[in-house]
Amino acid sequence: MTSLMEKIKEALAGLDLRFNEPLKNYTYTKVGGPADYLVFPRNKMELVKIVTFANWEGIPWLVLGNASNLIVREGGIRGFVIMFDKFNSITVNGYTLEAEAGAKLVETTKVALYHSLTGFEFACGIPGSVGGAVFMNAGAYGGEIAHVLVSAQVLTREGEIETLEARDLRFGYRSSAIQETGAVVISAKFALKPGDYQQIGQEMTRLNHLRELKQPLEYPSCGSVFKRPAGHFAGQLIMEAGLKGHRIGGVEVSTKHAGFMVNVDQGTAADYEALIAYVIDKVKENSGITLEPEVRIIGETVTKALEEN
Repeated sequence: MTSLMEKIKEALAGLDLRFNEPLKNYTYTKVGGPADYLVFPRNKMELVKIVTFANWEGIPWLVLGNASNLIVREGGIRGFVIMFDKFNSITVNGYTLEAEAGAKLVETTKVALYHSLTGFEFACGIPGSVGGAVFMNAGAYGGEIAHVLVSAQVLTREGEIETLEARDLRFGYRSSAIQETGAVVISAKFALKPGDYQQIGQEMTRLNHLRELKQPLEYPSCGSVFKRPAGHFAGQLIMEAGLKGHRIGGVEVSTKHAGFMVNVDQGTAADYEALIAYVIDKVKENSGITLEPEVRIIGETVTKALEEN
């Protein structure tokens, strides 16, 4: 292990690289065990360097973006975990806005506002990154990424960079072709329209106010836990099953919005998973509808991690 660590340090010298780093320090849920090697690339060159090295050495790698809509188990993640916090430039050329994968959606919508460009207001309060938003076709208040995306640059599992047109991504509700291929979004271009600065700003203020009224932003959470069932709302079904405020360990169904689960008292990933399973069972029992998680659950259990070590 020591020789491998030395090889990694030498090959990736100059990069922001951290060993055995607790991921709970970076996730929106404030849960998650250690990453063997956590690295923050600043540009495409550094990203390709990391992936090429990992593939050559047979070390697994995973991109977390900015770790918003996911739950990382306490056993952590083996190999490289790549976070895009520093890979976040945003540029505007005419009515086209281009953002690197680590750019926060909130900041991206502010840049659109600055240039009086409309079409991105729906994303003004979504707590995620551009890469994650394209990956899952994020949306809110009647808008979604598929409505504005022109193209995306992706990094394949082999370390090659490709450009995909929006039609190639086969967007669906909270889904895209990228989820099937294992490629990673590294940047995206969006087609916006000229608009009135004041009107765009007012709409963003309105949507953010709605979000603050309805969502439990005061607690760590993974955002909306379940996909919207056809013809229903997940939060409504959960509330009708009498689950608002139900708690397992330190995680509870939000009393403000039942579609959210919040970490109220040093909760764990295991608490989240147990509560998700419990809610699915009770909603099925009450309504006959099976909820499907929207949140990604990744990493190893503590037991498995201990066995491998």
